Amino acid sequence: MTLLALVLAAVLAAACVGYVALPFLREPDPESDRLDEPGELDRRRVALEEERDRALGALKELEFDHRTGTIADDDYRALVGPLRRQAAEAIRALEPRAASSVARVRSRP
Repeated sequence: MTLLALVLAAVLAAACVGYVALPFLREPDPESDRLDEPGELDRRRVALEEERDRALGALKELEFDHRTGTIADDDYRALVGPLRRQAAEAIRALEPRAASSVARVRSRP
């Protein structure tokens, strides 16, 4: 009885391994591997994300330098404003609905 169970378990395990490995053993279709050229909206979104990431990275580095005393308070104040504006503009451009809701809240009496 246990020999039958072991053989059945081995056959089941081999079938599972074969089923999982089957997609890797098939010949790839060259047409399905082709990537589409990104559209104008995708390129714009990627550029805005990169701009946002650069600005936030620069802000993080500026904060670190200021906290460690590498940058004086006056220099920090002069640099932090433009970096915050740059990051905020990129974030607003990436989230147009959020920007419009912020504008509506600010325009309320």
